[in-house]
Amino acid sequence: MMPSLLDDTLMHVAEERLGALLQAQDRGELTPAGQTEITRIMRTLAGRTGPTRLILMAGLPGSGKTTVARELEARGFLRLCPDERVFEQHGHYGRDFPRGSYKIRERPILGEIATELRTALAAGRDAVLDHGLWTAAERQEWRQLGEDAGAVVTLLYLPATHDELWDRIKERNASTFDDPNAMYFSEEDLLRHGARFEPPGADEPHVIYTGSLVPVIEGSA
Repeated sequence: MMPSLLDDTLMHVAEERLGALLQAQDRGELTPAGQTEITRIMRTLAGRTGPTRLILMAGLPGSGKTTVARELEARGFLRLCPDERVFEQHGHYGRDFPRGSYKIRERPILGEIATELRTALAAGRDAVLDHGLWTAAERQEWRQLGEDAGAVVTLLYLPATHDELWDRIKERNASTFDDPNAMYFSEEDLLRHGARFEPPGADEPHVIYTGSLVPVIEGSA
């Protein structure tokens, strides 16, 4: 068999397998091993043979982090979301536990996610951390984790004006009791968080999200 024909045959087999896995994902039947296989097939089809990738995000509530992270998840990335874990283990922020105790509940979950992330990256699985990372120190800690695991790390910055953020937060507040990614925030909360947020500077390598995942993927290739 000629090399080009062999390549085409293998490509066809890979595409068929990917299609079957994506159908299983749509049905909610995909196993963790299947998700890892999706990542490997997509990397192969894209001609990528390099190291695994870790996408970190910097952005305030309402900046679109989870939307982007889910898009990456659909492309085969493992999505790890601390807010969802807190919701699963402790319930609703402000209803099932006091608002002021969120960080206490989040801390051990971040430790669990860090362990899972190291394991996934070491196994060749691309991943995205669906978390705001408001300070340069936090971002450096997670960047170091990824680099120590042999991954290429990309920091994705999602800038937005106060009005844009507040409009989105007002809309999602309506589903706050049902959606772990829609924690209730007042405008005063947003202003307070905004004062604490440290945007990535020139000394911190990052990609600015402009609505397309192309530079995000290329920036971590």
